[in-house]
Order: sequence, then C-alpha cells, then structure tokens
Amino acid sequence: MPYTIGVPKETAAGERLVALVPEVVARLVKAGATVVVERGAGASAYYPDADYEKVGATLGSREDAFGADILVKVQPPSNDEIPLMKQGGAYIGFMAPLDKPEISKAMAGRGTTALSMELVPRISRAQKMDALSALSSIGGYRAVLMASTILPKFFPLLTTAAGTVRPSNVLILGAGVAGLQAIATARRLGAKVSAYDIRDAVAEEVQSLGASFVELEIEGQDSSDSGGYAKALAEEKAKQQVKLLVPYIGKSDVVVTTALIPGRKAPLLISEEAVQAMAEGSVIVDMAAANGGNCALTEPGQTVVKHGVTIVGATNLTADMPVHASQLYARTLLAMLQDFTDENGFTPNEEDEVFTGSCVTQGGQVVHERVKGLLN
Repeated sequence: MPYTIGVPKETAAGERLVALVPEVVARLVKAGATVVVERGAGASAYYPDADYEKVGATLGSREDAFGADILVKVQPPSNDEIPLMKQGGAYIGFMAPLDKPEISKAMAGRGTTALSMELVPRISRAQKMDALSALSSIGGYRAVLMASTILPKFFPLLTTAAGTVRPSNVLILGAGVAGLQAIATARRLGAKVSAYDIRDAVAEEVQSLGASFVELEIEGQDSSDSGGYAKALAEEKAKQQVKLLVPYIGKSDVVVTTALIPGRKAPLLISEEAVQAMAEGSVIVDMAAANGGNCALTEPGQTVVKHGVTIVGATNLTADMPVHASQLYARTLLAMLQDFTDENGFTPNEEDEVFTGSCVTQGGQVVHERVKGLLN
C-alpha cells in the first residue's frame, strides 16, 4: 500500500501559505506517494482544490490529512493539532524547536519522528532544503516594498522641471539572506543604500549589490558560529554597537532590521534615542519583531508611530506573498522527502548529517541536544 503524505490547511492567525503546491504534489504522486490534501488547504495561497485533484492528490478532511504517514506543515503544530497526528508517524516542517521546545516534547509523546526545517544544517548539500533562507529572501523583498509605500518620499533620484528630488537613504541592519535581498530591492527602487552587519566578512557581498558597508569601531571578534549564524555580541560590545549606530540611523529615511539569532531574543540595534534622531515621516521595518524586535519601540504584530517615525512590527511578511512563498517552501520539503522516503515510505537515516541535524524527536524521545537542554 502506498504511503500517505498529509497536507492540512494552516490555521495560525495570518498564515496564508500551504506546505505543498500542486507542482510538487504531482512529483510526489509520480514517485508513488498518496498525497492527502485537506479541502481548502491551498485556497489562501491561490491554489484551488481542483488544481490538486488534477495532479492526482486525494482531497480529504482535516483528520484525513493529519492521519497521514508523513505530515508536512508550515506553522508548528498547535496543542489542538498534535493529538490528531498519526501515532508513530513522521513530521517534516517548521517546529520552532529553540523558541517553543514544549511543542517538540508533545510531538515526542505521539511517537513522532520529527524533522525541523529550522534546524536543517547550513551545508552545501542541504541548500535545496534550506527553507529559512528561501522564506527570508521573500521577507527582505517584502519589507522594502512595504517601507516604500509608507515612506512619504520617493526612493529614487528624480530630475523634474520643478527641480531635483534626492534619493532616499535606506539602511539595512543585518546582511544575511533577508538583508541582502532587502539591499537588492532597495537598490532596484533607486534608493541610496547602506548596510551594517557585525560580520565583516559580508562587506564584499553588500558592496557587490551596490550598497556601502557601515563599519563601526567595535573591538574585533569572531562573529559567526559553525552554523553560519551571527553570534550574540558580548553585552558591553552590544551596548557600544547600539550607540555607534545612532548617527547612521538618524540620517536614514528607511531602516530595515533583519538580525535574528535562533532560540534567543532578537538583539537590540535601534534604541529610542536612535528613533528620535530620525526625521519625522521616516520608516522602520523590524523583521525581527516575532522574536521581540531589533528596535526598542517595536510592538510585534503592530504598526505604530513613535516620535514621528512609523515602526512596522510585522511578524510574518512571507504570508503577504503566499504564491511564491508556498512554491519555494514546497520545494524545500520536496528535497527532504526525496532524501528520506523510498517506495515504502519514511526512511530515517542516522548516518546522514541532514537527518541527524534536523531530527528533533524519534522513538518517543526528544533527541536533539539543544532542544533537550531547553527542556531540562
């Protein structure tokens, strides 16, 4: 009997993505899987049920999707959803394991073998499975577009019969995947762009996109860990960084912040003093809002005006672009499914570093060391 893959409708507030799109479902069906899609699962991402049926998916109830051998999702399973999962089944998707480890504990209680997309190691072979990077790129693009519509100024240099309009100054804080996409988007819109990152190694990437790199006189230290993530600065250096950024933030029309460290509160980069230094009408888009925000005045999930500056605390920018976000996310799930399934279904591989790096629960236990540490 073919193994089943379940695709439920996402019910978290504001989420519009669907885990698998018809294009990917077609490939899984061809490989021998039975894909059970909850009715209406793709509607908010503009993928109607008829498109799934055309490629061989089976439409079913919520219980049908959750009862599949392998469950794939976008948002981590909720307390109401975990009991619906097949006992001893498999799960591939986001889990927020370092921020909400209790979800992992509950999934272990179902005997689920769970692979977390947040924990896919950043190695060359796993690039096609890197959902965080895929969605971060969309978030960076969306953040700049949002800022451009809120800012009461043009982004580009304009020469008109009435005179010349100077380009807006855009500052990107954090030059990871989201930051680099934000830089590229702001440049395409004609803004004058600068960027800052605690990792000096990214300066060349920033400059290759036509932006200037902001260098602060902070004592040197290795600012990347083995996983490629920015490490937290020592407390004193972090305070120094915030103070040194004030003049750069103050002369910016738009600031987009992207600094996130998995499992930690987002680092503070923009103080209230820095917000006060900005001109009225300026805009801050805080992409770290879901983890508390990089700006001291950010209110997660809200857009507020403080000291004349609009501060956007959007917590799920990718949901505003559900068509392509779903496509890209589905392809990263496809890569995981191709590596860890065969004709008989899910196939754990303890010899594979992608599997061991992303596996959070197995055999009724939480097996990932970092997640275990958070539960003890």
